[in-house]
Amino acid sequence: MTDTFGSKLEGNIDIPQAENFKGSVLSSALQSRMSISLSNVNAREWFSKTREGVKPWAEFFNFGKFKVPKSVAPVPKRVVRNIEQFQSNYLFVFGGLIVFCILTSPLLLVAIAACLGACYIISLKNQERKVRILGRELSLAQQYAAVGLCSFPLFSLAGAGSAVFWVIGASFFVIMLHASMYITAEEAEMIELEMEEV
Repeated sequence: MTDTFGSKLEGNIDIPQAENFKGSVLSSALQSRMSISLSNVNAREWFSKTREGVKPWAEFFNFGKFKVPKSVAPVPKRVVRNIEQFQSNYLFVFGGLIVFCILTSPLLLVAIAACLGACYIISLKNQERKVRILGRELSLAQQYAAVGLCSFPLFSLAGAGSAVFWVIGASFFVIMLHASMYITAEEAEMIELEMEEV
């Protein structure tokens, strides 16, 4: 077989055949297991890239670079540049606000601990034997979903909805305040040129 450029293409393709139904079920289980491990690898890669992208905190909190803009015109460009530059730092600020919110709300902390404890107990029970309800075997995902549904009233009583909106609002305020006040490298150069001319 030749392609449009006249070069010859050769090769063999091996297609695995499922010998029986049980083998195909095993192969699909193996494929789903591989996709889970790949997603874990992707999550680890994303986390390591995010951690590598963190700028030094001394640079992030350099108060000498905080200046109130003279007009509104440079603010959008400044915000975009700072979000590109400090994206990883902002993610850690967001995570810190989540931890702060959980630790300062004891009822929410108890609700999260109860939900995680129930999930841990379910995982231990499934290692011993499969859980059956009314003669029907429930998968681990179905059991976790049941725990999630049962924990909604508990999270509602603990004020999880208001905590989520508080974290989102506080994060947006802190990040936008930093991004709009922190001068970019181009602005710093322009300020130095103006000072040299004077």
